[in-house]
Amino acid sequence: MKYFFVLGNNQTLSLAELGALLDLKEVELLAPDFLVWETDQEIKAGNLIVSLGGTIKIGVIRKIIKNNEQELLNSVKSVAIDKQSQGGGGKFNFGFSDYGQRKFNKKDLGLKLKKYFTEQKISSRLVVSQETTLSSVVITQNKLVGRGLEIILVESGTQILIGETLAVQPFKDLSRRDYGRPARDDLSGMLPPKLAQIMINLAQVSKLDDLIIDPFCGSGTILSEAMLRGYRNLVGSDISAQAIENTKKNISWIRDLYQIKNVNLKLLVKNMVDLSKFVKTNSVSAIITEPYLGPQRGLIEFKIVIKNLEELYGLALQEFHKILKKGGRVIMVWPLFYGQKPINPDYSGFRIINFIPKKLKNDKSIKLTNRNTLTYGRPGQKVYREIVVLEKE
Repeated sequence: MKYFFVLGNNQTLSLAELGALLDLKEVELLAPDFLVWETDQEIKAGNLIVSLGGTIKIGVIRKIIKNNEQELLNSVKSVAIDKQSQGGGGKFNFGFSDYGQRKFNKKDLGLKLKKYFTEQKISSRLVVSQETTLSSVVITQNKLVGRGLEIILVESGTQILIGETLAVQPFKDLSRRDYGRPARDDLSGMLPPKLAQIMINLAQVSKLDDLIIDPFCGSGTILSEAMLRGYRNLVGSDISAQAIENTKKNISWIRDLYQIKNVNLKLLVKNMVDLSKFVKTNSVSAIITEPYLGPQRGLIEFKIVIKNLEELYGLALQEFHKILKKGGRVIMVWPLFYGQKPINPDYSGFRIINFIPKKLKNDKSIKLTNRNTLTYGRPGQKVYREIVVLEKE
């Protein structure tokens, strides 16, 4: 079976997340944001997508045909008829998205398909958008997953792949967890829930009872997202008492909102240099954290800031090494200041790892740093996030 994944704006980070969760041996990037995975494994797309921070759509390839207009129409019609026949009656909504360089005449295909349904006395509606592809919002609002159908078209050499979208990113839920939480610190900046999800997935913690720590927990985004993933043994600490209060409020809100129970969570006002004094040696499976990234506003003496952060992160990594199990992971954000050299703390005792599939690492759309790490940010930002995955040797 062939599945497809429509990747988010940061395709490299999205791909690394998928590589951490799935066995991506047989994969192709048919476009920078369109991944096809061939596998014998059956996936539950609806369950998978809610745990992914970097994937917009998941679907399955229904047909692979020769690059022929008449065969394309016949095949699209066949896929749509099969889907409509599975429904429980009522109006059948459908729409099209295409990926890659070739832009199909989606309007013509849609009108011909609607004409067919009209002739069969089947009520239908063609869903269109001003964008090239249908967004998660449009798909959700028009019920194109489940009762309806989003048809995906992508050209691959002399073939055309025709797919059906099975699940889309839960944008409402993510927005609520981002902007609806009761305690926000917009001045210091807050980790987006999507990025927290990705970082948790990069840690590859397989057992839900394994210990996960965020020693710079801020407002608790990583801890909240870990709870939503089902992890039950969590510790959050921060040198700021206000940060811990914010975390408590947000954690309580998340617990009530999603009815989360049976979580062993400890929140402590502690300096990370004391981490090994209150956490048992060799007991932690993963440390997932965004530490202090330096000043974000005003005139910045970059050389001084970078030197101070290197010292801070070096001390933190020494503490992390003491409490991590062998093979335990640190998923950590380091700042990338525009026009400045990357910071380079001492991470001896660790090795950098990366989950981009080997066969795709040389693809021109994959963007990695010189030390094989990932980046996250928006064009024009002065400070990007470098996502570093370290494994204890």
